[in-house]
Amino acid sequence: MNNFFKKIKSSFSNDIGIDLGTANTLVYLRGKGIVINEPSVVALNQKTGRVVAVGEQAKQMLGRTPSHIAAVRPLVDGVISDFEVTEEMIAYLVNKAQGDSKKIFGPRVVVGVPSGITSVEIRAVRDATKNAGAREVHIVEEPVAAAIGIHLPVMEPVGSMIIDIGGGTTDIAVISLGGVVRSKNLRIAGDKLNDDIVSYIRSEFKILIGEKTAEAVKIAVGSVADGETIEFVIKGRDLVSGLPKEVIITSSDIREAISLSIASLLESIKEVLETTPPEILSDVMQRGVHLVGGGSLLRGWHDLLKNQLKIPVYIADEPMTAVARGAGIILENIDYYKEVLIANDNELPAAN
Repeated sequence: MNNFFKKIKSSFSNDIGIDLGTANTLVYLRGKGIVINEPSVVALNQKTGRVVAVGEQAKQMLGRTPSHIAAVRPLVDGVISDFEVTEEMIAYLVNKAQGDSKKIFGPRVVVGVPSGITSVEIRAVRDATKNAGAREVHIVEEPVAAAIGIHLPVMEPVGSMIIDIGGGTTDIAVISLGGVVRSKNLRIAGDKLNDDIVSYIRSEFKILIGEKTAEAVKIAVGSVADGETIEFVIKGRDLVSGLPKEVIITSSDIREAISLSIASLLESIKEVLETTPPEILSDVMQRGVHLVGGGSLLRGWHDLLKNQLKIPVYIADEPMTAVARGAGIILENIDYYKEVLIANDNELPAAN
């Protein structure tokens, strides 16, 4: 009887997959694919406490708001730092994704979260999604969802290694038989690289730039391995005179700026490989390492990892959408992928 009612509810509700990222949140709507890809930014009116804008519109306000409006990122290092604002953002995105196709019952939602987050953080994600209108919430680790999204055989007795370089965190995971065998979650990702660039330009060029400029520089000339020299003009405030100034920086400058963070990332990848069981390591050596996430788009990853690890390296097609696509595949066949879910309504007791 319960299964009968579940089927009835499923036919009168939407299925939604959410990649809840520090930098961007992607939303998958069953039957339509990825319908939203917006920055994880919310603009708040501090006088009234009301949300002014969400997503791209709010990101445009970063660093440009009057004193009573704050543009904030409610997720830090891949986890919720401001519960109420995250709830508002998820509600906005879920409603926008459904649009005119809203059903009688609330949607069934699969949410991707970083590997290794605590049960308290899982509870926060689940409750925020529930409060945003979800009927049923399932939670999956992002590297597992990404592996499913790029069609790796995660449910088979074969080892697959995936590195998800996002905005707030990097997930390094070895997966087999629907579970994570070895993993490491680092706070070294896109945002940390932006901070490195800001600090380097401040110390080397005595110029202060903002986060958005650092992001633009990273995308334009950033690389992790030696290659052709590319130049980029940056504009900022001269720390000596206090006046606007522009300078030309090169890809080698950015490589130097992020070198320590990249070295730490490499060390962590080697640590995961060193602790991986031999049989699975043999699979990884044969099948290679797969890179997903926005950070995988930095130039030079293929050459750097291939030279350092001595195993094949593959950068996924459309790496930024891998987690959202994986959440969508899980929704299409949730019974088959039940083992990969780390939390759902039945497994977590309700919060007091």
